[in-house]
Amino acid sequence: MSLPFETALVTGGGGFIGGHLATELARRGVKVRALLRYTSRADRGTLDWFEDEAAKEVEAIFGDLRDIESVDQAVKGVDVVFHLGAQIAIPYSYVNPRDYVATNVTGTLNVAQSILRHGVQRMIQTSTSECYGSAQTVPITEDHPLVGQSPYSASKIGADVLVDSFHRSFELPSTTVRPFNTYGPHQSTRAVIPTIITQALVSDTLKLGSLTPRRDLTYVSDTVEGFIAAAATPGLEGATFQLGTGYDVSIGDIVDMVAEILGKPLEVELDEQRVRPALSEVERLISSPQRAKELTGWEPTVDLRDGLGRTVAWLERHASRVAREGYAV
Repeated sequence: MSLPFETALVTGGGGFIGGHLATELARRGVKVRALLRYTSRADRGTLDWFEDEAAKEVEAIFGDLRDIESVDQAVKGVDVVFHLGAQIAIPYSYVNPRDYVATNVTGTLNVAQSILRHGVQRMIQTSTSECYGSAQTVPITEDHPLVGQSPYSASKIGADVLVDSFHRSFELPSTTVRPFNTYGPHQSTRAVIPTIITQALVSDTLKLGSLTPRRDLTYVSDTVEGFIAAAATPGLEGATFQLGTGYDVSIGDIVDMVAEILGKPLEVELDEQRVRPALSEVERLISSPQRAKELTGWEPTVDLRDGLGRTVAWLERHASRVAREGYAV
């Protein structure tokens, strides 16, 4: 696909999806900046996990989404902003909800205002399937009600509605992309799939939360292609669409598939710390990818069994580094 933009900012470019997106854009000749949260180590996050030269070409800008000066410096002079930066860990949102509102809502406000100030061509707002809560109808379409079942999801709903209001009020050139659960190499073991795999590589017994929730899982390269399609397709300002497969599995099903890939039986013990509050647990998320296909031509290409196999292989190759850099359970 020929891209109609030459420069891009990826907020959260050192995160799981953001690192893959920033690197893929650089591979395609885009001049990419990544806005990364400042630390004294100047940590580039997952960008340092890539072995090709493209990731090294990404310009790192350190700051904080809550700081308008940081955001303004990063936004100035780019054609497209992919806004992936967010506070994302759902369990911690029960502990410190104020940080989620400050980062996800106020941070998004700062990004939107900077985009308007500097005349950016398009903003890609990153939403989440958690905004829907447990499915009231299946599959979930973009018209499904938004239900905040955790402080995290409430903050993301707030960010999405804010962006939509800025499109209506100030003609913010925004498109909202709502990925369902993305998985693959470089994902922190705070997420369930790398949690399952990293435990399974060292033990036959896994400590997990509930096995009944069902999720629609998209391999990271497919999610990245969806983001790029959202930025490259003309006429999508004001649109919202999902990135998902339209197929869901339970956490227990994932355990069985990983056991099959590794060729060994796995048992599960309940870890109470991993169980969400009863009224907060999202039992089922399953997408309807039809609108994304109609608007952009995007559709996923990596099936779950293949994607899990690739993820297992990557974690096997990088087991020591994953543990050393704090990705282990």
